[in-house]
Amino acid sequence: MVVTSPLLQAVLDALGTLVFAVSGGIVGVRKGLDVFGVLALAAATGLGGGFVRDLAIGAIPPAALDSLLLLGAAVTGGMLAFLLHVPIGRVERWVGMLDAVGLGLFAVVGAVKAADFGIDPAPAALLGMVSGVGGGVIRDVLAGRVPVVLRQEIYAIPALLGAALAVLAYETGTYGTATALAAVAAAATLRIVAMLRGWNAWRAPGTGRT
Repeated sequence: MVVTSPLLQAVLDALGTLVFAVSGGIVGVRKGLDVFGVLALAAATGLGGGFVRDLAIGAIPPAALDSLLLLGAAVTGGMLAFLLHVPIGRVERWVGMLDAVGLGLFAVVGAVKAADFGIDPAPAALLGMVSGVGGGVIRDVLAGRVPVVLRQEIYAIPALLGAALAVLAYETGTYGTATALAAVAAAATLRIVAMLRGWNAWRAPGTGRT
């Protein structure tokens, strides 16, 4: 077990918030929302997963309500999406990759924060997964879409992989910048490869594709 670096956690959390906020903001723009709607959806996407995580582990007030850095990252991501949605739209695949990076960042930060609060390794990894997928679920529900995690797409598994690797490093005393980034990369890579290759989770026998 290690004492985590507050700076490392803050940087990873802010980066995760920023990239998820951009993905949420892009969805808002495509739904025809005005600037306030885009910012609201961006903030919900960027801060939602961490908010759920903090409530679950008893971190009160949640960082989403107590950190100007995270709030600033969410607003910045929303404005980037609002102002740059046209060039971002020209590289559609990068939006999904951005979401994959955010997934990995939040999974790692969430798992380690849960471990720091004394949560056992397996539940900490599960909370990391919840932290990773939470923002995307909130984004899709608010946008009137079926959440990605509930479709066939492999989404929660990469988050759980990154969270589990982070918890393993934490418990073995090797957690730091290198291992944190490696766990993020593992989660993001699995998600991106699944998207590119069209990998899906199993469905019940006899059910058709929708």
